[in-house]
Amino acid sequence: MTFQEDSPGAGGAGTTTASPARAESPGDSAALVRKAKRNRHKEWLLAAALLAPNLILLAVFTYRPLLDNIRLSFFNWNISSPTSTFVGLDNYVEWFSRDDTKTIVLNTLVFTFFAVIGSMVIGLALALLLNQNIKGRNFARSVVFAPYAISGAAIGIAFQFVFDPNFGLIQELLGWFGTDSPTFYAVPGWAMFMVTFTFVWKNLGYTFVIYLAALQGLDKELDEAAAIDGTGRWRKFWRVTMPQLRNTTFFLSITVLLNSVQVFDIINVMTRGGPQGNGTQTLVFQIYNETFVNFRAGYGATAATILFLILLIITLIQVRIMDKRG
Repeated sequence: MTFQEDSPGAGGAGTTTASPARAESPGDSAALVRKAKRNRHKEWLLAAALLAPNLILLAVFTYRPLLDNIRLSFFNWNISSPTSTFVGLDNYVEWFSRDDTKTIVLNTLVFTFFAVIGSMVIGLALALLLNQNIKGRNFARSVVFAPYAISGAAIGIAFQFVFDPNFGLIQELLGWFGTDSPTFYAVPGWAMFMVTFTFVWKNLGYTFVIYLAALQGLDKELDEAAAIDGTGRWRKFWRVTMPQLRNTTFFLSITVLLNSVQVFDIINVMTRGGPQGNGTQTLVFQIYNETFVNFRAGYGATAATILFLILLIITLIQVRIMDKRG
């Protein structure tokens, strides 16, 4: 309702009258609904225009090869042959029953476990050290991160000279103490140590940078409260610092694990899966070896499908845990 005040009349008293507001007609409501629908359609079209290129690229270069790989796992196909033979689950039965499967899976687990633990522990230690106000820390940070930006193949070639038992750096250092260098290229255990150490050294910059960023975002008030209470450094690290790094640690454990499971270049350059046949052969290297060396593309696709399922399960577990924490 709107009110209008009349001008004072002869009697000097003003009168106030009320007039009804203009009611909204059904036609106006329908127009607003149509306008809202048009706006929603425009938003959907804009979203589709922005997402369509990415979805097309994903479909063509990710999902199609993935589905084709799963299809090939049911065939016996020599990669040099234009024809293939359907064998059903024979490739999977062979993979689970072969003698070298246990060794390859064990190599993958050992390499992944020590690669993840080594990268995270050393990365956190360096992050704690270089988060202090010390001279030359910016240069040291750059030195730690630099190997991560270098190709894994180049790192592998460089470390071949480091571990060479005849003239490598390790042989030189051990020679000062009158000790012979281990035969890194002849003993499977030492070869596994060699490729794991090289991978950790290359990828150390990644865990270091993530932990360093997390440390710089910690709650300073908690540190001040711990200092006031006289908490020791070790106790403060476990009771104050580490709980705040829990999400970062979980994120790194998943990403480094996924990265280490898929490592190929370092192993290919340094040992080619040897010594003694499959001393350092992992699932990823088996896929390459069966497909492009033994020309058994169907069997290689089987190993690739199994690796994909393993990574999928790890990812689903990660998402489930993150949802619970969120």
